[in-house]
Amino acid sequence: MPSPDRQLPLTRRRFLLTSAGAGAALALASAPARATARPRPFGRYGSPAARLTAQTLYVDASGQGDFTSVRAAVSAATGSGWTLVIAPGTYRETVAVGVTRTEMTWLGAGDDPRDVVIVYDNAAGTPKPGGGTYGTTGSATTTVQADGFTARHITFANDWLRADHPGISGTQAVAIKVQGDRSAFHHCHFLGHQDTLYADSIALGVFARQYFSHCYAEGDVDFVFGRATAVYEHCHFRTLTRTDLTSTPYGFVFAPSTAGANPLGYLVTRSRVTSEAPDAYYKLARPWVPSSDTTARPSLVVRDTHLGAGIDAVAPYTNMSDAFPWQNQRFAEYRNTGPGAVVSVPENRPQLDDEQAESATRAAYLGDWQPWKEAC
Repeated sequence: MPSPDRQLPLTRRRFLLTSAGAGAALALASAPARATARPRPFGRYGSPAARLTAQTLYVDASGQGDFTSVRAAVSAATGSGWTLVIAPGTYRETVAVGVTRTEMTWLGAGDDPRDVVIVYDNAAGTPKPGGGTYGTTGSATTTVQADGFTARHITFANDWLRADHPGISGTQAVAIKVQGDRSAFHHCHFLGHQDTLYADSIALGVFARQYFSHCYAEGDVDFVFGRATAVYEHCHFRTLTRTDLTSTPYGFVFAPSTAGANPLGYLVTRSRVTSEAPDAYYKLARPWVPSSDTTARPSLVVRDTHLGAGIDAVAPYTNMSDAFPWQNQRFAEYRNTGPGAVVSVPENRPQLDDEQAESATRAAYLGDWQPWKEAC
């Protein structure tokens, strides 16, 4: 998606894994994560000798499991209903869960989402070995196309940085692209800069439902985007600082591209938005109407959420293209709090009334699928 032509004065080794709770940071380096040397790498999830089920595979980079890479385990898990237990470590690889691998579950075996990290560093403009470039979709570290996918206690990251590649203009770098229906993420982290979390669907006419609970996502430009019907509950979104910039905005948190025929897009509820950047340097959202679907009507409801001072309270929304003004889309708020939620110019902040808010719930968005009832 479009980006201001800016550079971040960072190197990949300084890319930070940030705690969703306290904001503490760990450097993402090539060494194994801090818990790799544990004598029982799979913790509460047993071991290859004592499997959770017959369809459980164990992944451990040090060789104590069935496979040393997540990609190899996914390739072996043909059909439906497989569980991957992933030992603490940093897995530098790209992984794709194809449409036939339905009802798959990934369990991070660490005590913290930061213990299990799946990371790579492709960007949209990265040259491909066979010619051409990867594009936004191809840049994803992890791609999930299958229905019924669940992940717990895992960090999905893309540590490609603009400053390392000044000759590349395609700076979108996706940590994960999710296209499947009934995709659930519990206590996961999503780390990147531009286009971090791509919550989408497998095709324009498919309304994929997705649920993110107690998750953390960080970035700068459109770092939560796509056309899924997605609920973000008890999540923490953090905007990154960009010390090279003198103008605003630095970026945008949400960029939904909801299909016009889909009555429901993104719902953010009981969450919070914080920032490393100065006050009012970020927009809450802008609508993405892609060239592949000019009939899209992006939909975003943010309710019962704390918006920190990093959000521009006076004008929290802006256009991605003047041909599709945000005022013509489906943006609304309800009972938000914090300095970034102050309504000083009412026409810039559409609000739901109480009756409308009754339809802006996780149950209304997700229907007969109730992933919040699953044990976390």
